[in-house]
Amino acid sequence: MTQNYYIYYRSLASDDQVRDAVRAMQTTLARDVGVQGRLLRRQDGSTTWMEIYENISDSEQFERQLDAAVEHFGLRSLLSPDSERHVERFVEA
Repeated sequence: MTQNYYIYYRSLASDDQVRDAVRAMQTTLARDVGVQGRLLRRQDGSTTWMEIYENISDSEQFERQLDAAVEHFGLRSLLSPDSERHVERFVEA
């Protein structure tokens, strides 16, 4: 069964800083794991961002690679002081 990951968080960093870091990370994940992620920002111009990764067949491998990439690209340093990366996992009903 494949899983879909929805990861959201708040950041006070500039839009360019978040986009550059996340897109670099997603390029690495696409190369290493074969999963192309998407990046969204709330429409109302808030500081809330969402990463989406779909059709993950090996969730353990993906999560290991994702955690390593988050560290490598310094994404936690871009989070708002009161925020964290919230990870939600969904499967087909």
